[in-house]
Amino acid sequence: MKMIVGLGNPGPQYARNRHNIGFQVVDILAERHGISLSRAKFNALFGLGSITHARAPKGNRLLRADASGQRAALMRPLTFMNRCGSSVAPMARFYRVEPQDIFVIYDELDLPSGKLRLRPFGGSGGHNGMKSLIQMLGTDRFPRARVGIGRPRAPMRPADYVLQNFSVDEEITFESLRPRIADAVETWLFHGIDLAMNRFNSASLNTSESDKTGVE
Repeated sequence: MKMIVGLGNPGPQYARNRHNIGFQVVDILAERHGISLSRAKFNALFGLGSITHARAPKGNRLLRADASGQRAALMRPLTFMNRCGSSVAPMARFYRVEPQDIFVIYDELDLPSGKLRLRPFGGSGGHNGMKSLIQMLGTDRFPRARVGIGRPRAPMRPADYVLQNFSVDEEITFESLRPRIADAVETWLFHGIDLAMNRFNSASLNTSESDKTGVE
């Protein structure tokens, strides 16, 4: 089984925050594949189910998925961002999921807003949620989607900026970006991180479809 973890803060007041992009994408995957996030355990809401396809450009046989599907857990930790590892690690141990089979989606201040960067492993980059995950899992060798939200202009503090909702202009971009991130997760599930990076690590959301196959 695979685990797909979206990072964020629990509670309706945080639902549309920049910091909650991980929750937002997990919700899309849950709706897309009919997986109910109704189980409450490990200080998380999660659901188990089968993801049965990976979306692909028409005619791209390489990206067609096995019709039998992939068993997956979709998870939203309820610990608040800074302690999310204390939720994810116990669930991974219970279901015997190895770190390389845990895909994490989170916001990234150090990427321009709307830019998506998939990575097979790496450090926290100063992100407190990722610090917690790396500490509790005992490794940084797990794949992730870093979703660029950009940095605030002075004098706003990053801690305040991430807890704001997306601006009207940003929301136009992210309305299209969220399902694209879900597509990237599906591609990882069926075809691995290398192919997912090759397809989705584009310069920006506005990159044309013909340019989406290059790796930076």
